[in-house]
Amino acid sequence: MVLSGGAAVSIYTLNKYVSRDIDLVNVYAVERKKIRAAMHEIGFQERNRYFIHPESNHIVEFPPGPLAVDSQSVTRISKVKYSTGTLRVISPTDCVKDRLAAYYFWNDGQSLSQAVLVARNRRVNMGELRRWSRASDMMDKHAIFLHKLHPISRKR
Repeated sequence: MVLSGGAAVSIYTLNKYVSRDIDLVNVYAVERKKIRAAMHEIGFQERNRYFIHPESNHIVEFPPGPLAVDSQSVTRISKVKYSTGTLRVISPTDCVKDRLAAYYFWNDGQSLSQAVLVARNRRVNMGELRRWSRASDMMDKHAIFLHKLHPISRKR
């Protein structure tokens, strides 16, 4: 499983953005019944495609793989170590792409803000973001992202 979506933004921004939705992409095609059994064992109940816990405000989803942003496969996985174990998370660059995809294709302004937050808090491959934006014919929206990332201070 690999963490993506808003919860990855939370990880990379040290909770400057907080998501209540945890997307763990099922990259190994684990059978749903095995996921269900494991989640039930720790107190989660299945509701439609989500898992909820009575003592948590978070919902967990296991979208099927493959892991991709837009139509491009994601191959770079970061490992974030905690005292409880290691969490596999899409890379900061792919996290920004994921958020920009929502902005580019669905005009989601909140996702644009999240992309900016991640890019300000983590090292991202700006050349790759530019290449991907050009290939997606989204250079106009990429320019807006860059402006929000590095606003020009106005002189009075």
